[in-house]
Amino acid sequence: MRVAAIADIHGNLPALEAVLADVRHAGADLLVVAGDTISGPWPVECFDLVERAGALVVRGNADREVCERRTRFGPLATWSADRLGEERLAVAATWPLARVLEGVDGLGRVLVCHATPRSDEPIYTCATPDGEVLDLLGDVGAEVAVVGHTHVQFDRMLSSGLRVVNPGSVGPYEGRRGAFWALLGPGVELQHTGYDVEGAVAAIRELGAPVKEEQLGLLLEPLQPDAAIAEFERLRGA
Repeated sequence: MRVAAIADIHGNLPALEAVLADVRHAGADLLVVAGDTISGPWPVECFDLVERAGALVVRGNADREVCERRTRFGPLATWSADRLGEERLAVAATWPLARVLEGVDGLGRVLVCHATPRSDEPIYTCATPDGEVLDLLGDVGAEVAVVGHTHVQFDRMLSSGLRVVNPGSVGPYEGRRGAFWALLGPGVELQHTGYDVEGAVAAIRELGAPVKEEQLGLLLEPLQPDAAIAEFERLRGA
């Protein structure tokens, strides 16, 4: 079985559509989403698209904010929840923190979560020391962990032998425009998909979604990976 792994969609429909076209072309047998699907400009369309794709979805912190109608990160969570409606929100509320996949070609058991199997909030990056990552993840019961949350692609082997893969985000932070994902089996292939970013930003503005201009600017002019990693390391208190 070959698996396409995506994360941190954040309601970016044009990017998601472009990635799924590449996923179909790659011949993946299964799609998994490592959290943060529905907080964004097109929450309904992204929810429906991953549902139609038969994706296995785990919950991210932004998904939880939407389901709980919180305003921790501004009005976008409430705006998204209002558009999703109670039926879709009820489904999203059942998304688990983690899933385990069996039979991924060449990789063994694969755990999928947003941050850790127990919480959708801890921050770690490819620069975080092995011991701290292992303390956060705990015993995942798998050979590979696919995670999201910090948006920057990486594929690293920890000292314990656990392989941790972040497929990247459909949003910014990779130093170039586009959407990022990974193909699993028999190895790990980090992927990049281009899409019309300027058109997407114009459509978000026309839609009137409460997306900050700073966030739109990061779609147009993404941070370099090193800068994004440094910021996340600062946020985790390193």
